Amino acid sequence: MAKLRFYYSAMNAGKSTALLQAAFNYHERGMKTLLFTPAIDTREKLGTIASRIGLHAEAHPFDGNLNFFTYIEKQLSIPNHGVKCVMVDEAQFLTKHQVKQLTQVVDELNMPILAYGLRSDFMGEPFEGSQYLLIWAEDLIEIKTVCHCGSKAIMNLRIDGSGQAVWSGEQVEIGGNDRYVSLCRRHFWEGKSSH
Repeated sequence: MAKLRFYYSAMNAGKSTALLQAAFNYHERGMKTLLFTPAIDTREKLGTIASRIGLHAEAHPFDGNLNFFTYIEKQLSIPNHGVKCVMVDEAQFLTKHQVKQLTQVVDELNMPILAYGLRSDFMGEPFEGSQYLLIWAEDLIEIKTVCHCGSKAIMNLRIDGSGQAVWSGEQVEIGGNDRYVSLCRRHFWEGKSSH
């Protein structure tokens, strides 16, 4: 029975690495995967999922206009398509409607979906995609990372060029370690990006 699984965490927990490892496991057994990554993520070449440890794979870029159900249904109609699983990187950027489309892929096309993303933004607010994945996914799997104090990191602090906390701005600002730090809740509210 196919399921929608949401792998969530704070920044820098290895979500993309976990996705790429899962895709590799399918390929190693002769099964194809259909990978998606947000077009808004410009840290790598468009249509590339990359991890901080150097792994990468080609993926289909998506924006808010992509109908996942229609696209995936069309891919599955190709003779000998071989697709056994759909994986979505940076799933927090999905819209509510796209999360619903993914549930329809699971329920109507019997295709498992593995979605990887952040639970919350830099202000401690949920992303739309994550909010509905947390509600509608059958399985919720936390990928853990740690704060600089050694406690479990569950929050994402946006920082400026000097490492100071940023508490306002657009919800989406693409960046890596130069813009975001994973923290425990206490250090997040204190705005302490390091000891």
